[in-house]
Amino acid sequence: MKQSSLGLSNTTKRTRKREFLDSMELVVPWAELVSLIEPYAPESGRRGQQPFAVQTLLRIHFMQQWFKLSDPAMEEALHDVPAFRDFAGLSRWDEHIPSESSILRFRHMLERHKLADQILDTVNAVLQAKGLQLKAGTVVDATLIAAPSSTKNQSGERDPEMHQSKKGNQWYFGMKAHIGVDADSGLVHTVRGTSGNVGDVVQANSLLHGQETDAFGDAGYQGADKRPDATEDVRWHIAMKRSKRQALDKDNAVDALIEQHEKIKASIRAKVEHPFRVLKQQFGYVKVRYRGLKKNTAQIVTLFALSNLWMARHKLMAMGQVRVQGA
Repeated sequence: MKQSSLGLSNTTKRTRKREFLDSMELVVPWAELVSLIEPYAPESGRRGQQPFAVQTLLRIHFMQQWFKLSDPAMEEALHDVPAFRDFAGLSRWDEHIPSESSILRFRHMLERHKLADQILDTVNAVLQAKGLQLKAGTVVDATLIAAPSSTKNQSGERDPEMHQSKKGNQWYFGMKAHIGVDADSGLVHTVRGTSGNVGDVVQANSLLHGQETDAFGDAGYQGADKRPDATEDVRWHIAMKRSKRQALDKDNAVDALIEQHEKIKASIRAKVEHPFRVLKQQFGYVKVRYRGLKKNTAQIVTLFALSNLWMARHKLMAMGQVRVQGA
């Protein structure tokens, strides 16, 4: 018996949360992800309370990422928000709700077995099988993620794995998320997390998947092709430094061609901004939640896997409708 049958959720309004969850219900490859995680999950049959189904906990874990919810806040939301319970498969009136400890243990299990990277790989494999990811070129970039700079905590000090970084004339404290994005689809295929003081160019070649022929980056990636980890098979197309570009004479034929070339490179590099926009504006991820790079990087990798599904949702849903109509 569902709560709706008891009159506990008798609203007919289609809220934005429910619309969002309905679309994610259709585009997330649940079967593939559950098959990935199940071998690492606790087995049932033991005494006491039985573990929750992997799919239930995975859905809850994803809702935490989409709606910026901590473990305690997620447990409360499951009690308060019918749409969240329905999405998690907990809509029966007598259904047991996972506690914040259960939610925490599931996240720790994902971190312990480094499943965030495998989740991203699984999502990308599904997208590539549907023709939504190409392998010709990669755009690289990095973004700063702020961390609490206050020392008013249990240890009395800032997170030692986070560092200051200067962008323009402004100093930031936190970490960096470095990503490699498919130059055609704009989907993320590689993610690296570092402290905020690591230079972008240091991570440049580690963001390539190895099958591309061209790579694109802004002026911060100058010299990427000359680093020890660079490969001869990849042509780097790096933006001209701003000062040099501003010095171009637009009335000069050669300089005009250079300017046109820079605009073409910039239009390709623009693809890398879309995942950052989804991460920070759609999912609201602008500050790290945990201490240490390992936990925060795992969350960021998961967020980029979900951002790929979000950006490809219209095509995926259209494919699903075609398949249903042709069945």
